Amino acid sequence: MIATLVFVDVKPEHVEDFRAITLYNHENSRKEPGNVRFDVLQSREDPTKFTLYEVFVDDQAAAFHKTTEHYNRWRETVAPYMASPRKAIPTTPAAFD
Repeated sequence: MIATLVFVDVKPEHVEDFRAITLYNHENSRKEPGNVRFDVLQSREDPTKFTLYEVFVDDQAAAFHKTTEHYNRWRETVAPYMASPRKAIPTTPAAFD
């Protein structure tokens, strides 16, 4: 299993646009056969900060995700919304429900 944390800082004027396209990506990512979990988290302290928690059954499923229409649409759409480049940290879950 592979879990990736993706940290995104969004320009304040694009928070709602970012949420909308990210929810679209979330809904479609959950339909992928290798997807276990895809959470979209928004900071309560700073609503411009988002964390995506993506879990796939293996590296191949995670790689497949990056070939999908919904991911590529998300990636291209959010690029101008970001205040800084997104940061992804791949992990291996040590304890997972």
